[in-house]
Amino acid sequence: MSLIDRIGDDIKSAMKARDKLRLETVRGVKKLLLEKVVEARAKGKEELSPEEELAALSQLAKQRRDSIAQYLDAGRPELAEKEQQELEILQEYLPAQLSEAEVIEVVDKIIAQVGATSPKDMGKVMGPAMKELKGKADGKVVQNAVKQRLAT
Repeated sequence: MSLIDRIGDDIKSAMKARDKLRLETVRGVKKLLLEKVVEARAKGKEELSPEEELAALSQLAKQRRDSIAQYLDAGRPELAEKEQQELEILQEYLPAQLSEAEVIEVVDKIIAQVGATSPKDMGKVMGPAMKELKGKADGKVVQNAVKQRLAT
């Protein structure tokens, strides 16, 4: 079952359950994925690859995390709570996120592979780290782990 089909089923379930927030969130996901499919067709592809679907979902999750931070900074916890609930719904479609310890373990392995020794080598590490951890960890967590490991 493709992701778009799964989302279609989830829309039906949310409608039956009268879960307005889930329905709104899942419809937004479907809208974004359909837009990406139209873009892909313009490039000669019939459908999105799983990596492209993951990238689109990760983009939505990142937007929610950024919104949560902005709402909290602005003193609007009720709006941050709504964004948090939407983020939790989005995370059902994303792969399980790695813990900070698991991210550090992957970063350590990459540092050893590229031979990075100082904070100046951060660029050498971030590229391969983000490629390997794409969708599995937030970019800020990866960045902090790289900074921490290269500072020591």
